[in-house]
Amino acid sequence: MEKLFEIKRTPEEVNLLSPLTWAYVGDCVYELYIRTKLVNETNLKPHKLHIEAIKYVKAKAQAELLQKIYDKLTDEEKDIVRRGRNAENHHLPKNSNVQEYMHATAFEALMGYLYLTNQNNRIKEILSLEA
Repeated sequence: MEKLFEIKRTPEEVNLLSPLTWAYVGDCVYELYIRTKLVNETNLKPHKLHIEAIKYVKAKAQAELLQKIYDKLTDEEKDIVRRGRNAENHHLPKNSNVQEYMHATAFEALMGYLYLTNQNNRIKEILSLEA
């Protein structure tokens, strides 16, 4: 993932942000990854691309992906995941259960944290584990 945008916070400042802020950014990072992957690998029209993308970015799929990669994360990354999972979120999930939603938030927090700390190569490594 090339550096498209300048991140003006230091890693220390990013570490002080709310895990829900990490998840807010991570949601976007992961969705862009999935959309790019689908455009690269299929010839679907936009509506079908959207339908296909949902299969990957919904809470249940993200929770399953986190479970699949968890043992390959560093201790620091596991701590980020724990903080994301335990963040108090007052949003009630629409199409998943609370447990799946918490784990999806944890996955998104990890993606957001890594992105905000310019660890793009690590994002690529982690996302390649899903294949």
